[in-house]
Amino acid sequence: MTRNTVPLSALDLVTIGEGFNAADALETSTRLAQAAEKAGFHRFWVAEHHNLIDIASAATAVVLSHIGAKTSRIRLGSGGIMLPNHAPLVVAEQFGTLESLYPNRIDLGLGRAPGTDMQTVRALRRDVRSNGLDFPEMVEELQGYFKPAARGQKIKAIPGQGLNIPLWLLGSSTYSAQLAAMKGLPLAFASHFAPDAMQAAIDYYRENFQPSEQLDKPYVIVCVNAVAADTQQEAEYLATTELQKFLNLGRGTDTLLPKPVEDMNKLWHVSEAQRVHNQLRESAWGTAEQVCEKLNDLVARTGANEIMLNSWIHDPEARIRSIELIGQAWAQS
Repeated sequence: MTRNTVPLSALDLVTIGEGFNAADALETSTRLAQAAEKAGFHRFWVAEHHNLIDIASAATAVVLSHIGAKTSRIRLGSGGIMLPNHAPLVVAEQFGTLESLYPNRIDLGLGRAPGTDMQTVRALRRDVRSNGLDFPEMVEELQGYFKPAARGQKIKAIPGQGLNIPLWLLGSSTYSAQLAAMKGLPLAFASHFAPDAMQAAIDYYRENFQPSEQLDKPYVIVCVNAVAADTQQEAEYLATTELQKFLNLGRGTDTLLPKPVEDMNKLWHVSEAQRVHNQLRESAWGTAEQVCEKLNDLVARTGANEIMLNSWIHDPEARIRSIELIGQAWAQS
């Protein structure tokens, strides 16, 4: 057998399941990162969201700092920091601190969306009038803080200055693909909830990529949901948590991450089932071998340089087990 050369990475939203609290979610996230590191995963990213009762990753840099202290090799990063919610200087200071604590292990993934509702956006003191239109300028400003100080530069990120922390642009449409291509930055595409634009975004990015100081050729991470278990039946049962999550998102219902159920047909209408299955069509559920087969197909279709896995699994032990199973099987797929 030969080892798969496409790296596997993990995305975590630090989900709070029914019957658990934020402290439980943070402990599970740390254990998940440790399991991913042991299983040979390349990166472990945490996503910024606010005012969602089932996600405990609002203070993203704080979570990453804790996980960094509990791991030793795996790269850590944001998937992503929603840059318009913050002053670029503060982001540079936070991630400069992380890079100083955990040298050569930190990635800074950036998103343009708020990661929350508009009322919470206002509570975050974000200027809602910009509507993300100043995102390219904010990225440029942030990059400047990681470069060596220029002559006469008055404002510096300390720590941060001169650390050249790699920036990533996250996208669920072609917008970030266009900006990543123009600025010569790597792209992480959110196929785990936005598969419709996946191929168009990746194609545009590769065709229009301009080399930069950070990157000389295109590099694409494709993120998908995955659930692995000892049997396909068990994996499909665990995946009903994911189905319920997206059913609730479509209904505008904010709930803790739900427990799996035996029969989804008791919960949704036919049209809702069609919508959810279409949105989650890139998800990979089954035995580890079945999951890896679908992931290899995804690599073949997209030319992905790296695959990142997100898991909506309610039970912490099953979630950790899923990462372990996939990591073991991927190495030989």
